[in-house]
Amino acid sequence: MKIIAKIGEENIALVYIAEMEDGKVIEFVESVQPPIPREKKWVLTLSTLYGCPVGCRFCDAGSHYEGKLSKRDMISQIDYLITSRFPDKVVPVQKFKIQFARMGDPSFNQDVLDVLQELPELYDAPGLLPSLSTVAPEGTDRFFEKLLEIKKKFYKERFQLQFSIHTTDIKKRNWLVPVNKWDFEKIAEYGKAFYKKGERKLTLNFALADGMPVKPDVLLRHFNPDKFLIKITPVNPTCRASANKIFSCVLPDEKKYEIIDALNEAGYEVILSIGELAENDIGSNCGQHVTSYLKERDKIKGGYTFPLQIV
Repeated sequence: MKIIAKIGEENIALVYIAEMEDGKVIEFVESVQPPIPREKKWVLTLSTLYGCPVGCRFCDAGSHYEGKLSKRDMISQIDYLITSRFPDKVVPVQKFKIQFARMGDPSFNQDVLDVLQELPELYDAPGLLPSLSTVAPEGTDRFFEKLLEIKKKFYKERFQLQFSIHTTDIKKRNWLVPVNKWDFEKIAEYGKAFYKKGERKLTLNFALADGMPVKPDVLLRHFNPDKFLIKITPVNPTCRASANKIFSCVLPDEKKYEIIDALNEAGYEVILSIGELAENDIGSNCGQHVTSYLKERDKIKGGYTFPLQIV
């Protein structure tokens, strides 16, 4: 792996663009959450695919798909970030999150499971918290069966699993996420097997967009608030979101939303997750910069204002 460019700020997030041995290009990210210091929380976000076959309407990673990264390729991303700061591979970070969430839905890549099994042996990291975000595509049952085994054996209460739902309107969900995927009932059934009392709840993520309803009564028919929590995030300013006229309902200056009150009243724990505004300029929020880089970076209002630093 060869780092060819990076972008960002040390005290917020850095996006790295790398050329792999086969000549394909990926990106990966390290970030902190001001004012929390790095020794308290440090997040690494990896790519698992070259692009993504799902093609979510607001994610630039879905503009192309060129295959899967190997176990070695994924570990090389982690190794680069860890050894750059902790050469002895001892990571004294209280909450050390490794997210399989940058480019590509990780459930398409069985090698992700091998990485998860090896992580505890590769690094001395007591605060390790693996995190996996997925739309739960159809045909990935074997991945999730093995994931359940790995979580029970290696992580138990130290694993964060997120299902990206985005809306409770099935027709609109299918438009936003144009791939065959698990329905709510199947996600809920898996959640029953995955969650044990005292462990982390499973997350239902909604990148809240105009015209994409989130109805608490629909969620309650499927998802037990004792096992599932809700995360509300903005729609990031990406090329595909702009082209598809998808606009965020979550704004940086607003802290109160009726939908959050309604979800709380329904019994759900709700996390409103709004990162630093500079992350939009950096492009560290989702899988967007590789496409931008390869196309000499399309300019978008509210995004892509940091210059690339060629390494």
